Amino acid sequence: MKKLGVGIIGVGMAFERLHYPAYQALSDRYEIAALCDLDKQKCRNWQKQLNLQESDLYTDFREMLQRNDLDIADIMVPIELNFEVTQAVAKAWANKHRAIICEKPLAPTLDQALEARNLARDYNLPIMIAENYRHNQEISIIKDLIHNKRIGEIYYFLQNRVMNFPDEMLKNKFAAREWRQHPEFPGGAMTDTGVHDIAALQDLFGSIEKVHAFGKPQESDFSPYAVVNANLQFVSGLTGQFTFFIAGKEMQRPLTGLRIFGTEGMIYLEERDCGVINVAFNDGQTERIPYEVQKGYYNELLNLYNALTGTEQISVTPEIEFDDLRALMCIYKSIGEEKIVSLDDLTPSGEIGIQVGEEKHLHLH
Repeated sequence: MKKLGVGIIGVGMAFERLHYPAYQALSDRYEIAALCDLDKQKCRNWQKQLNLQESDLYTDFREMLQRNDLDIADIMVPIELNFEVTQAVAKAWANKHRAIICEKPLAPTLDQALEARNLARDYNLPIMIAENYRHNQEISIIKDLIHNKRIGEIYYFLQNRVMNFPDEMLKNKFAAREWRQHPEFPGGAMTDTGVHDIAALQDLFGSIEKVHAFGKPQESDFSPYAVVNANLQFVSGLTGQFTFFIAGKEMQRPLTGLRIFGTEGMIYLEERDCGVINVAFNDGQTERIPYEVQKGYYNELLNLYNALTGTEQISVTPEIEFDDLRALMCIYKSIGEEKIVSLDDLTPSGEIGIQVGEEKHLHLH
C-alpha cells in the first residue's frame, strides 16, 4: 500500500491530540515527513518520535512546500490565519498532484470563505476541510436511522450544547490558548466550536434555509454571547431548536443533548462522547446503539486517502464548509437585527454587527 507523505503546518495541540493519533492509526497509509511551526522547538519535541532529521523541521512553511516527498499539507493554525496559509499552499502547489487539509472554519470571514471555497477549483488541487463531526460515528448512525425512518417521519429536534469555556481556560485544554481567549475573528469561541454543531445538524437534516435567533451579550473577549438560542428551519421544512451555552455548566443529568422526535419514537444522544445512542419507540420498546467515540479524525483521513487513490470522493469540501459557516453567521445577523434571516440573504461583503456588552461591536465583513 502506497504511503502518502505529509507536511504538518502548525505543531500545536490540534496536531498532538487530534490529528497525530489518527495518523498513527493509519500509519500504513500516511507518513509524516516534515514539520513546520514558528516555534521550532515544538518541532524538535517531535523529531525523535517521528524519526525526523533536523532538515525536516521548518519555521517557514513555504520552504517546506518545496520538498518533493510531500503529497499533503495538513494546516493547523489559528482561525484568523486559515485562509491566508491555505491560499499560499494552494498557489505553491497549483496543478500538482498534491492535496491540502484545512481546519474548520475554513476562513474567519465570509469574504475570505468565499475565496477559500473556490481555491480547489482555481488551483486544481483537492482540499479537504477537517470537520470531524461530519465523520463522527454517532452522526453517521443517527443519519442512517433518520434515512431508514426508524422513528418514522421527523417532527422536530432540540439540541442543547454546553461548554464551560471560562473553566477550561484554566486547564490544559484548547480554551487555554491565547488566540482563543482573545480571538481576532468574529464570534470567537462561538464560531470556533459552534460551527461543529451546525455542520452535524446540516449533515443530519440537510441545508438550513432560515434562522431566528437571540443571544445574551457578555463582556468577555472569548465570545460576544454567553448563550445563543436559534430556531432553525431547513429546506426540507423541518424545524428545530439549537441552544449553545458557552459560559457555564449543565448540572442536571442526563444532559439535554440532542433529541430528535419522530412519528414513531425518538432518538437521544446525551453528548458526543457518551458512547451510546438511545432510541425509544412509541410502543414502549427501546434500543441502545453503541459507537466508538472521537472516530471522526480517523474517518476523515481515511476518506482523504481513498479520495487521493481514486476510490472515493472527498466528503467535506470547502463548498460544504462555507455553508456551515454561513449558517452560523446568519445566526449572528438574526440576533443583531432581531429578525428572521434567510441564508440566501447573507452574502459576502455584507456587514453584520455583533454586540458585545453595551459599547463594543465586532463586525463580520
